Amino acid sequence: MDILTPDWPAPVTVQSAITTRVGGFSCKPWDSLNLAFHVGDATQRVAQNWAQLARQLKLPPSPQLLNQVHGTDLVEALCERQVPTADGCFSHQRGQACVVMTADCLPILLCNTAGNEVAAVHAGWRGLAAGIVSHAISYFSSPPNQLMAYLGPAISQKHFEVGAEVRQAFLSDSFHRNSTSKVTNCFSKSEGDSHEGDFCEGEPHVDSRADKWMADLYGLARIALNEAGVDQVYGGDFCTYEDTRRFYSYRRDGQTGRMASLIWIS
Repeated sequence: MDILTPDWPAPVTVQSAITTRVGGFSCKPWDSLNLAFHVGDATQRVAQNWAQLARQLKLPPSPQLLNQVHGTDLVEALCERQVPTADGCFSHQRGQACVVMTADCLPILLCNTAGNEVAAVHAGWRGLAAGIVSHAISYFSSPPNQLMAYLGPAISQKHFEVGAEVRQAFLSDSFHRNSTSKVTNCFSKSEGDSHEGDFCEGEPHVDSRADKWMADLYGLARIALNEAGVDQVYGGDFCTYEDTRRFYSYRRDGQTGRMASLIWIS
């Protein structure tokens, strides 16, 4: 398996990993390390992928899986094998893995410098604009200046074409306070060569050529983190759309698998 180890100065008690699409049992179009049960892949194949991943990473039992809906809710990660509806989870306990699934949206891993609080966040544009970052940080007892974040693989600005309503959502007061110019810089006018539409993972394809912009998810996440008081931000160096060998991309392929971003306290 090709597993990414986040390059960030997390405490030794904090373990983290991000999967790629390489090295599993799933057949096309989910080939091969698909970890999502909800995308049409055979349940047995997905279970095999999880079992293999657990062995390689020596994962704690029962990682917290979620039914992600592009919202702002988080839940506490628990060893109960339930799949709550939320777009993030947190834990203050040892041996409980927090997990989010992505295939273009941005996974954000969070921990405190003491190494006893962690969270995983699914940050598509809807969740980012609605404030999921600040909501996630509110679950930490540590102050924001004692937190750090890692931005996992997501679609890059070059390939993320959105409509004017997306840009406006980020320019509204609900997202930013003192960063209007920074937010504006996260959007460049589309040249009209893309036909990728405006959607998040699992949403219908919409292909309107009017008033399109290229959005920088990584940049918008950094703004949200900085405004919430988190200055230690790492990662943001991948593009799921471009790297066809390593990453699933919903925007590129439509029916496809999902990568998992995991964080836990050892």
